[in-house]
Order: sequence, then structure tokens, then C-alpha cells
Amino acid sequence: MKDCIVEMERLRGVKHIVVVLSGKGGVGKSTFSALLARGLAADEGKQVALLDVDICGPSIPKMMGLEGEQVRSDRSYSERPNVSDKSVMSVGFLLSSPDDAVIWRGPKKNGLIKQFLRDVDWGEVDYLIVDTPPGTSDEHLSIVQYLSASRVDGAVIITTPQEVSLQDVRKEINFCHKVKLPIIGVVENMSGFICPNCKIFPPTTGGAEKMCQNLNVSLLGKVPLDPQIGNVTVLHYNSFKTVLVFLLGSLTYRMLNVLCLR
Repeated sequence: MKDCIVEMERLRGVKHIVVVLSGKGGVGKSTFSALLARGLAADEGKQVALLDVDICGPSIPKMMGLEGEQVRSDRSYSERPNVSDKSVMSVGFLLSSPDDAVIWRGPKKNGLIKQFLRDVDWGEVDYLIVDTPPGTSDEHLSIVQYLSASRVDGAVIITTPQEVSLQDVRKEINFCHKVKLPIIGVVENMSGFICPNCKIFPPTTGGAEKMCQNLNVSLLGKVPLDPQIGNVTVLHYNSFKTVLVFLLGSLTYRMLNVLCLR
């Protein structure tokens, strides 16, 4: 309980907390988290922060064009790197090289997550987006436990249309029910492929839409697999904040805009 009180003190200025989950790896969860943060921050009156608790596979620094940034700290708190009007924290900022492997057991991972919540000066923030690793293990239990005293709006769960992903997402939904984490809804990522004359990757068993109907959870939307996102990430990642400009007018942009409004 004492730990929860300490974490709550640092998060007192945070109005909304959204946890981004996925049962399956490789479904675009971190890409979606980064785009969601960018989309919310498009409102100049909103302050947005992004916390990466994927300890073994931190990709948010690259997604946000912050590779090579360092964390500044004093004895009372840690300052996080800033990108535009967003604050970002990740274990990636603590590594000497982006190729360094983080080989930690559960307790050390949990300790770092607690430190991020307890020691980082988040300040006054409208939205804190928490990007998590795939699965339902240490990091997920820790973030739910440590945020239990704060106002967590709920989880956005990312899936792709394929049954092999939906199988694990059903487990993630079950996890949320068991730990009493509200589910804001599900996003079907890579929902088809943007191509002038074709559509590939069709749902094999009804996709996220049918799964949401069966489990009585909301389907927030479907984000297509858009080559422009990959091009911006690979070729322009140092200015990833311009991704929404590249996507203006596209189906992907319209879908992300709808998701942010919801």
C-alpha cells in the first residue's frame, strides 16, 4: 500500500492513464502506442506522456526519434527526455547501445517499473500512454498493481485479424477481467493492406470484430497495414513526429483520428 501511495504522488498531475496491451508479439502495439501519443498531442492544448515498460524489447525510443537520448536526474527525481510536447521514458534510454540485451529476471523488471512510476517527474499530463510487452506476466501484473491507487482509464488491446493472434488476445481480455482492469476496447491492426487494386490478409475466423462480439467488448476500429508507416519509421525515424503529415488524407489517418476522438 505504501508503494501505491508513493506512485500516486508522482502521478497526481496525470489526468488519464491508458495501458496498451497485446497478447501476441509483432502486432504493432508499440507503433500504435507511438501514433496514439502523436495523435492525442495533435491537440495543442493537450500534454501527452509515453511510458515504455517493455523492458527486454524497448522500441519506443526509435519510434519517437529519441535513440541516443540520456536521462537527466538529481537526488529527488529523474527527468525524462522530451519530444515536442510529449514526455517519454524507456529502459532504452539507460542502455549504452540499442543492441544491448536486457537479461533480467522478474523482480528486477518490477523494480525498474516501480522506479519509473515513483521517481520520474511526469508533471501535469492529460494522457499517459503505457506501452507494455506482449503477454500476461511480470510487467503486466506490476503495472496494474502499482497503478491501482491511480485513475487508470483502462486498456486498449491490439490484435491482428488472424486467429493465431486472436487466440492470445482472448487470454489478454481474460487477464484484464481477472485483475479488474477496465477494457476501453480492441483495435484490429494490420486490418488488410492498403494497395491500389488489392486487399490481402483477410480475417480467417471473423477477425477482431467477431471476437469482440463474442466477448462483449468494444471494437474501437481497424487500422490497415500501411506502407507509408513503415517507410516513415525506417527512413525518417529521427523525425517520426511528422508521420501524421505523411498520412494526411489516407484511410490510416482517418482511422487514427477516430480512435483518438473515442
